[in-house]
Amino acid sequence: MRLIKTSKPAYHYYNDGEALSPWRESLNEVIFGSETPLGRAFDIGLSISIVLSVIVIMLDSVEAIQNRYGQAIYITEWLFTLLFTLEYGLRLISVRRPWLYFTSFFGLVDLVSILPSYLILLFPGAQSMLAIRILRLLRVFRILKLSAYMDEAQIMMAALSKSSRKIMVFLYSVFMIVVVLGSLVYVAESREAGFTSIPRSVYWAIVTLTTVGYGDISPQTPLGQLLASTIMIMGYGIIAVPTGIYSAELIRTYTEGKVRNDACPDCGRTGHDFDADYCKYCGHALED
Repeated sequence: MRLIKTSKPAYHYYNDGEALSPWRESLNEVIFGSETPLGRAFDIGLSISIVLSVIVIMLDSVEAIQNRYGQAIYITEWLFTLLFTLEYGLRLISVRRPWLYFTSFFGLVDLVSILPSYLILLFPGAQSMLAIRILRLLRVFRILKLSAYMDEAQIMMAALSKSSRKIMVFLYSVFMIVVVLGSLVYVAESREAGFTSIPRSVYWAIVTLTTVGYGDISPQTPLGQLLASTIMIMGYGIIAVPTGIYSAELIRTYTEGKVRNDACPDCGRTGHDFDADYCKYCGHALED
């Protein structure tokens, strides 16, 4: 790859696409960065807009409010939609490789946050009310956009990723326990008590082990009650295991070093290691 300086202020990469022009570089710094006053103001303003838009969507589901302020809510929702559409377009413009951002997690979240409002226009008529309600529900996922502006969220996600295999082994062990105990209580109890099958007995074991205790079915025999007591006591110890696994990994991840929250100028993705010099998704150099 060769860097060629043209007569214009912008730089061009030979055989690797075009470098961002100065105004796009500035736009990238504001939208994806939070180090500058403008970047922080953009993040705060966008976070407030996301929360307000979700509140508007929730209020729209309340029949009394919708009947009285339906028109105002409709206009407000479209203002938010246009605002997020503009923001989504600016994000695509301000990165060197828009397609990489488009296919990233936050790129898809940005798209889902605005797409339902436009799709609703394609479903007019009372016969499509169910589809419209589903599309309206999808707009609540705008709240996911907030995670892009939380510095500590990157550390939490990294810790969750590192502890996922241990947690999966733990969940597999719990699955085996509830299957065995559910089968035992199915043998000990009668159909009249509600234990009509092994799957239903396993359901009871899960409800009991997690200390939820719906009470829709309960053991009646002494042996069944003994098994229930055993599951209840086990539940107090088992519930704390995944919390301990994740907490230990979270402390280790935080101690080893924070995750960089600045976005790659090429693809717009975040979550790089604190000492990374290059993007782990596209390989582009990260800014110091």
